[in-house]
Amino acid sequence: MSEFNLFQPLQYEFFIRGIIVAILVGGMNGLLGVYIVMRGMSYIGHGLSHAVFGGAVVSHMLSINVYIGAVIWGVISSIIINRVSNGGKVRADAAIGIISTAGFAIGIFLISSTRGFTRNFEALLFGNILSITYLDMLVIALVSIVVFLFFFLLNKMILFMTFDRETARVYGVKTDIIDLAFSILLAIVIIASMNVIGVTLLAAAIVAPTISARLLTNNFNRLIVLSTVIGALTASVGMYLSFLFDSASGATIVLFSAGVFGAVVLYTSLHRVYHEHSHGRIRHRHMHIHKGEHDHEHHIN
Repeated sequence: MSEFNLFQPLQYEFFIRGIIVAILVGGMNGLLGVYIVMRGMSYIGHGLSHAVFGGAVVSHMLSINVYIGAVIWGVISSIIINRVSNGGKVRADAAIGIISTAGFAIGIFLISSTRGFTRNFEALLFGNILSITYLDMLVIALVSIVVFLFFFLLNKMILFMTFDRETARVYGVKTDIIDLAFSILLAIVIIASMNVIGVTLLAAAIVAPTISARLLTNNFNRLIVLSTVIGALTASVGMYLSFLFDSASGATIVLFSAGVFGAVVLYTSLHRVYHEHSHGRIRHRHMHIHKGEHDHEHHIN
């Protein structure tokens, strides 16, 4: 049996495309995830990732590029969700629930009624490293530039809105317009990512890097950097593992992200139990057992 070469996959052009795209997609999702999680908007990522599927299927049936229909569907869904939720009578999660489910159901209905191109949408549903093309690379590269420019230019206003929306509005921040722009941008990122991760799994890929990073830092700027890095690393490593196991790239990326989250939870739990500090040149490690809210005991090992 020939010895396995760790760099063997890099001999294949499609794999190099997959890794590059995975890094860009993971980084984008990690960055977006910070603002989604901190604002309690995780349901939007889940909803829009399902909603765009219907537009992709309709585009395919009309012999139009799937990106066109998915973008139109995603933008329309974002506008409807924002209009309904900002009206005050219906909660955003309820609006997202019906709109996203309807969009996804349309796609499933069309596929099941024709039964002629089910395999064409396996990549969109679950992700597939083999389906990544140069067009995907170009689209994702352009979307990545737009995403980072969006947050670079509007970071202060978005940060203001994240922690104190009402005060931001008083100070003249156009919160409704920024919310709509953010939702449309999220829809575009989801569409650009769907061939890599799959629409059924994208919500987890958006949230997982941020909650892992959140356990490691309380600093917002560090959270942004760490979440982006974790997103890029987990996506690229997950893509590599999907090649080794011949599995769907989306499922492998999400499972690896979940594994990273589990490792972070274990690390932070042990870190809370075992406390290490120094007195001058002397360092020691001991159990840190809390009693009540403030007082605690030290057990020196």
